[in-house]
Amino acid sequence: MTNDNPFEMVKQQISACSEYLHLPQNVEEYLKTPMREIHVAFPVRMDDGSFKVFQGYRVQYNNALGPTKGGIRFHPGETIDTIRSLAALMTWKCSLLDLPLGGGKGGVICNPKELSAGELERLSRAYIRAIYKVIGPDCDVPAPDVYTTPQIMAWMMDEYCTLVGHNACGVITGKPVVLGGSEGRGDATARGGWFVIREAAKDNNIDLAKAKIAVQGFGNAGSHAATLGASFGCTIVAVSDSHGGVYNENGLDIPALVAYKQKTGAVKDFPGAKNITNEELLELKVDVLVPAALENAINASNADKVGAKIVAELANGPVSPEADAILFAKKIPVIPDFLCNSGGVTVSYFEMVQNFSLDRWDEEDVRARLERKMTKAYHEVYAIAQEHSISLREAAYTLAMKRVVDAMKLRGWI
Repeated sequence: MTNDNPFEMVKQQISACSEYLHLPQNVEEYLKTPMREIHVAFPVRMDDGSFKVFQGYRVQYNNALGPTKGGIRFHPGETIDTIRSLAALMTWKCSLLDLPLGGGKGGVICNPKELSAGELERLSRAYIRAIYKVIGPDCDVPAPDVYTTPQIMAWMMDEYCTLVGHNACGVITGKPVVLGGSEGRGDATARGGWFVIREAAKDNNIDLAKAKIAVQGFGNAGSHAATLGASFGCTIVAVSDSHGGVYNENGLDIPALVAYKQKTGAVKDFPGAKNITNEELLELKVDVLVPAALENAINASNADKVGAKIVAELANGPVSPEADAILFAKKIPVIPDFLCNSGGVTVSYFEMVQNFSLDRWDEEDVRARLERKMTKAYHEVYAIAQEHSISLREAAYTLAMKRVVDAMKLRGWI
């Protein structure tokens, strides 16, 4: 295995932080091993009348703190190791935010862009039929992820309810609001990230009202991050997508850029901006760099060229372990992914609470609760990092792993 394997990267981080917790080797190995994996194959009738067999997964990584929680991805390049790594990160993410949840993740190997709406619905329902006996509001609660949507969650929830014979809307989060979804879920990942960036900026003597920001990735999280940046007083000087980026040192008109990408499919050639590459974006002299796209975007080959004062990981795994060490040596703090992008699972937890209590919270209440959770988690991580002179990622792992280990000890598992 190489560091290109996402699950091996997670294992490296667990090993690196085990020494701070003085964990015995067998406990460390336990933390590196998923509690349960479900591999399924199921047929789906296509529009032309033929059947196609799809493969899917569900990994329930650790439930010491509570029911497992995590998204479902529809992607042609899905692998079990990707799902394992994300399920592990969900375990640490829920622990870090002090949520009474464990970590899980699921996925189906498919290209949803090649499926009709009818095929996509039949695929979604078939996947739930394949795994419904091992999920539920009290044991494992899925959510949307890459290429899955509130509509897909609605189909999945409905299929589960049909199979168990009663309404159980709490089995899925990320649903449409009318079916029990939560207000404030749409931009929760980016908004939660900005709450953390704001606190990190204070600790690094950065005035956000004067700050310049670069966002790599202009999908759902990245576009929300750029849009919300203005509300925090920042100037978004650069953004990019898979086709390239654009830069304007005086700031980009983000609403106009969002409309432009919707029309053209890319940010490249946006009027009033200079075209740049993704590599050039990483090297810009900005206050905050927000990688919100690819894994390993910042790696051993380019980490020494990063020009930002803070790196905020809105994507999963955009900074490799080797790059982490380089940035730490350069005294560039990296806000780790499972802290920075945990706003989504936090509001998903809020959705679970609302479903259990048959209640609905307004958006202002959801955002206030999210702000409290995110800022508290950041300050706990920062305090550990300062006390032990370690990176924010190591501090976050240390805190999250300790809570899981403590729960396992109290349960008598170890």
